[in-house]
Amino acid sequence: MSEGRNAHANEACEAISQIEAVRNFQDLFGEQTTPAFSLPEQSSPINLDQMASYHLLLQALPAAIYTTDAKGRITFYNDAAAALWGHRPVLGTDEWCGSWKLCWPDGTALPHDECPMAMALKEGRAIHGVEAAAERPDGTRVPFLAFPTPFFGPSGEVIGAVNMLVDIAERKVAELAMQRLAAIVESSDDAILSKDLNGTIMSWNRGAQNLFGYREEEVVGKSVTMLIPADRQDEEPRILARLRRGERIDHYETVRRRKDGSFVDVSLCISPITGQNGRIIGASKIARDISGRKAADKYRDLLFREMKHRIKNTLALAASISNQTFGSATDGERETFIQRLQALGNAHDSLSKQDWEGACLTEVVTKTMAPHRTGQGRIHISGPDVTVDAGKAVAIALALHELATNAAKYGALSGTAGTVKIEWKALDAKARSIRFRWLERGGPAVGEPKHKGFGSRLIERGLAAEFDAVALEFRPRGVACTFEFSRPDPHDNAPAG
Repeated sequence: MSEGRNAHANEACEAISQIEAVRNFQDLFGEQTTPAFSLPEQSSPINLDQMASYHLLLQALPAAIYTTDAKGRITFYNDAAAALWGHRPVLGTDEWCGSWKLCWPDGTALPHDECPMAMALKEGRAIHGVEAAAERPDGTRVPFLAFPTPFFGPSGEVIGAVNMLVDIAERKVAELAMQRLAAIVESSDDAILSKDLNGTIMSWNRGAQNLFGYREEEVVGKSVTMLIPADRQDEEPRILARLRRGERIDHYETVRRRKDGSFVDVSLCISPITGQNGRIIGASKIARDISGRKAADKYRDLLFREMKHRIKNTLALAASISNQTFGSATDGERETFIQRLQALGNAHDSLSKQDWEGACLTEVVTKTMAPHRTGQGRIHISGPDVTVDAGKAVAIALALHELATNAAKYGALSGTAGTVKIEWKALDAKARSIRFRWLERGGPAVGEPKHKGFGSRLIERGLAAEFDAVALEFRPRGVACTFEFSRPDPHDNAPAG
């Protein structure tokens, strides 16, 4: 407790010494002076100890401070001033300002005898907040605000001055960042607006005006709910609740209402805005018009449905033609052919769900094996959710159909005790290489066939082009089929930049 009281007492003494030193500024110049501001009368002259305290106090201050005599010769500067200038001027010789060079904010040269301190001495008046920049010997420039204040003698003559330089480099960087951000916001085609935590619109860019039809003065200060259709008014309270929790909302697709009453599909990105104390005070919202994309999606879905319908019709027509063409074929042979067409059709169904660029491997396997699953747990399917390209999806579907048909006739699925295990796993961390395996157990004993049928030839030869390796084995305990294939990295074809 005593240490705390002593510290406060010392601070008070230093403050009193500063006032006395400023009041008796004349002692720095060796003559009687009158400051430019009013101070109480002093009963006794300042002594050397007080002057030392004055210098110590100024040295401890973080602000850059220096003094000059009436001719502008520098008589004192603190360490903060030397740090701002980048060097130490010679006392009693260097004039007006201790910086190596000076320039105006626009970069033009500023002669030392025209700097704010020189003007304050020449004009006999205090100058507040003039902006300039000090160029250091290494070429770096430090922007600052100058606050020179002259001191006057008994007859009103200027006998010196004190100047404080405020480093505004960080403020300049922040201002430049704000200017750039403002330019980006104003030039953006997206609607960008800000709102407080009550949903009141605080700012509105040109993109918002183009998208919604309202001018800035028509919306600022009003609730953002004016843009929300009546059947979606419940969205805003949920959005505000998430913002208050500090959550960011990315790519939220919804519908908003324009000034003319029409509706537009938008994708919203909403981020909380924090104040200087770190508390959330509002939100920035970016609304992107996705009505064109939505219309394209609907048209694409229409095309896919039509294509899917036509493929099914084509396969049905192929089945009908086969029945008429293969007159000597048995009913079983015709059924096998039709089932192969159905397997092909199922693979196409899976592809149509992902724009025909690929299919989910789990879905391909599940759909192909669906006719053979009786609900008795005899077919076990496991593997990670990966996407395969169109060629591999069709190849896997056809291979599984042939394997399942053979198992139902001669293998593990021909009895009541046999099982089939279908599994696949990634061979690397990014799942770019996959090993797929079919394994039968519990069925009749298996031997190498004397003549390979269509299914074996299809797997070993016809589908080999889609796989890196294919192995079809007729083991005594059951048929095993393994094939490996590669998946392209989805980023390989991504646009640069």
